[in-house]
Amino acid sequence: MRPINPFKQTQPANDPAPSRWAYRMERLWLTPSFRRIVRVGMPTFLVAASLGLYFSNEKRQVAIAEKYAEIRRSVEERPEFMVKLLAIDGASAGLNSAIREVMPVDLPLSSFDLDLEAMRKQVESLDAVKRVDVRVRAGGLLQINVEERVPAVVWRGPDGLELLDVGGHRVSALQSRAARPDLPLIAGEGANVAVPEALALLERTTPIRDRVLGIVRISERRWDVVLNRSQRIMLPPLQPDLALDRVLALNEAQDLLKRDVTHIDIRNPDRPTLRMTSDALDSMREMQGIKVNSNQ
Repeated sequence: MRPINPFKQTQPANDPAPSRWAYRMERLWLTPSFRRIVRVGMPTFLVAASLGLYFSNEKRQVAIAEKYAEIRRSVEERPEFMVKLLAIDGASAGLNSAIREVMPVDLPLSSFDLDLEAMRKQVESLDAVKRVDVRVRAGGLLQINVEERVPAVVWRGPDGLELLDVGGHRVSALQSRAARPDLPLIAGEGANVAVPEALALLERTTPIRDRVLGIVRISERRWDVVLNRSQRIMLPPLQPDLALDRVLALNEAQDLLKRDVTHIDIRNPDRPTLRMTSDALDSMREMQGIKVNSNQ
């Protein structure tokens, strides 16, 4: 029997102390970020890698795209999403027809295929439209609410007769003056951009309204009020309203416009000038003893 060495250390068969590797793994597992990577990151990565591998096949991609399009179309073409009727409110008969002609849709159509903003801009491009609102209402109704421009004057411009609103915006063309005798006539280049001023001057001609034929813009600076009997009131570029009031006051006091004058030139308010008819001028010369040359 061997003697026992009291100085020799004996090690138990199963040492409870962990190895260095096991200790490091336990410490790593106690780190929150590592646990999140293992529990969330790795499964996510595996799923993403599997999906990427699956969809990398071109035939599968085409098949999935076609299936998606089929499902989407089946949903979009359901009866509750179909637009079948078009309603237009606030437009006259002529404008109503014009809107229906320019609308870029052919009903019935899925509401998902409607570009409401494009339709709004298309309708708003019409001269007679001031504002427009386009929306899809319940029951498959495409509703268009229109605020129509109201003609205020007839403008005789370079392209013929046109209807303008109070702001000078074009409403539509006009075939003949007789078609709108209720509206005042303005003429001359640049008259369309000064419609508010023209209307204000025409409003002041109320005492002689039955004699006013229209108002003409001269050199884009000033106005001539045109009357019947070939008479004109020539207004200055500055404060034409005051000059017109002065002429109307003279007419009320002295029946100026009933006299044989062709032009009342008040372009210089300090020196108004009257141009007489040739017959009236001859008569005045005879009264003054001036011989009139018949050949002139």
